[in-house]
Amino acid sequence: MLLNKRIPDILDCIANLSNDEVFTPPSVARKVLDILPLEIWSNPDLKWLDPACKTGVFLREIATRLMIGLEGTIPNESIRRNHIFQNMLYGISVTELTGMIARRSLYTSKDANSRFSVFQMPTDQGNIFYERTDHVYTERHLISDTQSSSETGVRCIYCNINKTNQLERGGELENYAYPFIHKTKILTNMQFDVIVGNPPFQLKDDGHGASAIPLYHLFVEQAKRLNPKYISFIIPSRWFAGGKGLDKFRSNMLSDTTITTLVDYPNASDIFPGVEIKGGVCYFLSDKTHDGDCLVKSMNGDEVVSEMMRPLSGHDVFIRHNQAISILEKVQKYGETTMDAKVSSQKPFGFRTNFKDFKETMFDGAVKIYARGRQGYIQKDQIAVHPEWIDKYKVFTPRAAEGDGTFPNNIIGKILIGKPKTCCTETYLVVNIFDNQTEAENLSAFLKTKFTRFLISLKKNTQDLNKDRFSFVPDLDMKIGWTDNMLYSKYKLTNEEISFIDSIVKEMK
Repeated sequence: MLLNKRIPDILDCIANLSNDEVFTPPSVARKVLDILPLEIWSNPDLKWLDPACKTGVFLREIATRLMIGLEGTIPNESIRRNHIFQNMLYGISVTELTGMIARRSLYTSKDANSRFSVFQMPTDQGNIFYERTDHVYTERHLISDTQSSSETGVRCIYCNINKTNQLERGGELENYAYPFIHKTKILTNMQFDVIVGNPPFQLKDDGHGASAIPLYHLFVEQAKRLNPKYISFIIPSRWFAGGKGLDKFRSNMLSDTTITTLVDYPNASDIFPGVEIKGGVCYFLSDKTHDGDCLVKSMNGDEVVSEMMRPLSGHDVFIRHNQAISILEKVQKYGETTMDAKVSSQKPFGFRTNFKDFKETMFDGAVKIYARGRQGYIQKDQIAVHPEWIDKYKVFTPRAAEGDGTFPNNIIGKILIGKPKTCCTETYLVVNIFDNQTEAENLSAFLKTKFTRFLISLKKNTQDLNKDRFSFVPDLDMKIGWTDNMLYSKYKLTNEEISFIDSIVKEMK
């Protein structure tokens, strides 16, 4: 009976170290390798590098394909295997532990020179290297993901992690100074033809706000410096809209005409089951001989929702949905000013999210303040930022809303109309201010239309909502009570385009 049962792949059974270092399922590694050109599997002269080895799954799957592809060139199986392991496959592990796991996957032994190794390499590391590396600290500036606040601190010159993170723990404890991006001397004298992998996504920063510092783009940038013919990585899709340290990377990716293929999974759990990665994940192929458009595939599980050959550089962000391109072009054809000029920056009235210096009950001359999960009352003279807005009608929306990549969703949070004598903490944005209630109510209705929230979604693929997310939304006359039907008619959307908007955006009351 056991002979009829499928023997599970051990690499499907290993738990992730964290959401930052996600192990690649073998099926996913195979998908990534599938976008490489077929002829590379029969070329015995190529050198391959996985610069972020965790389980060794990429090197193992590459070896499997090369054993088949090189059969015609090197008929002897033993000689073929020895050539592949000794001359073609290389890796840099992210930790000492993952180096052992990766060697076990590729060589069948954590010690590559042991008698248990499928091919006895000259050293115990074989061609999968790990070198303990240190962070190098200096005073550095960090821009927040909203570009409206910043922090200065002693940070690593390579990965930007704050020194207060206390990663320099000495001894044998892991300090997460990944060798590939910390200018290690490992493999610096070698020329690689193909660089492929799944790099660490981020590292928790224990500086102010205890946010997370993105790392994956540093692996991509370092790979490009090595100038291989092909680069293919799995990375979070958060770079589509830029943000925290990613604006330059986004710009470089959008202008990179060597990218031949980009496969996007808005729901990251489709590719990494049980792992939540806000904004989804993608993988791409760069071929340095290519100079042109990119094949963009949008995925829902194993289903290709849409695919299109198009330039990545059409807009200042990457438009992830192919079906959205025609809609956006119809809107932008009018050349109207956009709403981002009206929306407030972070902390519209100067109050942080954790502001608590307010009273629970109303008093004479009080200004009502909307805070996270509660409301209160403060003195007018406590408001140092935009006091001129206090006596206006205001439209508020939360700065955090749905962004897990599942559709349809609301895109933005609950909209509030603030009457005169109201303000808010940075939990909310002020979308606009008015002298009368009618225009405020019309803006509220406009924001609730699927049309408007769809345009916001094109720049929003995480939870965070900031003023830049409104830069595709036309700034229309709010003396008019806009509806979806009016907007669809104005911009001449087809039934197919309207149906696509319905698939992305929920009805909002």
